Amino acid sequence: MKISWLKGLLPLLLLALTQISYSQSKIKAREVKRIIQTLAADDMEGRKTFEPGIAKASEFLETEFKKAGLQPLPGATGYRQEFHMAVWKPGPLDVKVNGQAVAADKVIMSSYSESVNWTDASPVKVMVYDGENSPRGLFTAMNSDSNTVIWVGDKYAATFKQLKGYLAHMSGKMEMETNQPVEKPSAFMILQSGDDVENWSISLQQEKERKALNNVVGIIPGTSKANEMVVFSGHYDHLGIVKSKDSKDSIANGADDDASGVTAVVTLANYYKNTNPARTLVFVAFTAEEIGGFGSKYFSMQLDPAKVVAMFNIEMIGKESKFGRNSAFITGYERSDFGKILQENLKGSQFEFHPDPYPEQNLFYRSDNATLAKLGVPAHTISTTQIDKDKLYHSVGDEVSTLDIQNITDIINAIATSARSIVDGVDTPARIDPM
Repeated sequence: MKISWLKGLLPLLLLALTQISYSQSKIKAREVKRIIQTLAADDMEGRKTFEPGIAKASEFLETEFKKAGLQPLPGATGYRQEFHMAVWKPGPLDVKVNGQAVAADKVIMSSYSESVNWTDASPVKVMVYDGENSPRGLFTAMNSDSNTVIWVGDKYAATFKQLKGYLAHMSGKMEMETNQPVEKPSAFMILQSGDDVENWSISLQQEKERKALNNVVGIIPGTSKANEMVVFSGHYDHLGIVKSKDSKDSIANGADDDASGVTAVVTLANYYKNTNPARTLVFVAFTAEEIGGFGSKYFSMQLDPAKVVAMFNIEMIGKESKFGRNSAFITGYERSDFGKILQENLKGSQFEFHPDPYPEQNLFYRSDNATLAKLGVPAHTISTTQIDKDKLYHSVGDEVSTLDIQNITDIINAIATSARSIVDGVDTPARIDPM
């Protein structure tokens, strides 16, 4: 009887010791403030991809990962996961419609060849913008298997400007170098033209430049389920130096977007470093999210998605959600039981995870979780951003002074607590239907 009683008590004692270990490493607001202030400082120059500021941010994060005792990925010698982009630099452009020259500012172009010489007699897919397609819909056309030209009539001039802003930073001007074949059209162009196009010609010359960039990745090896991975991520790039009509400031510091999420990644690494997790924990700060999610795409290509049990992508947690304090939302909540598991682990607390309240924004596929989610991984983004109301989003006003540090701290602690059963190998979220 005594032996049986001890056997029944042993799991409870182990659970109690685990809880003590977790509580001793509770995340503190002063640490959150230190990290986010460093990442969003003016000397980081807005952390734009390929610029000196993001290199400085990478060095800072590498130092933080080392302090947390993280190990590099197997086979790596450091925390930098490096890859290269081929960036196209447009040269001379000559566009004529109905015999009249079209100004360069009325052309959105994307080409994967050094030269383009088309006329209305060329075998090119031609589309006419009718005002119904969204910018994302037109961007999808870029990934078709044919050269494409889209004409936008003068009556859609305002829409054309929106399209230009949306597409200017996307993958149309660059491609990721990989060992895998990537099917892309040789060219894609959107042109604002007159409403009646009878004949046209396009001539473009450009050159390709090879540029390096890197994610920052570290791991805590698992114990009993070391071959299974749980990923904690955020993106450390932002917009860099931008022009603002209403402010003398020109640095888009990106405090909420996404220094807040990367701060969560660093503090979670410290939280878990002495807990001996059952599953291998991967902590990653992605680059190039703002210009097309290239960092997360490259990262996803280096993993076997079947071994990734869950992804906690964290983006823009700097302010209260529309549900108030002690709350956050999960994109794609309905696609797996990920959110339900997290909420169950928070039973008895005041914190609550909600489904995404902005389904019309398609946020599930607008962040770094998307690539792994498309491969079937229960990869979700945790956020609090009121995306429909935030006037500081992608502006020079996204400063640390606008954030609620204590609320950020509470959210990170809630993520740490809610992830326990997944980290410890007790719960496994359902897979998402791959695309």
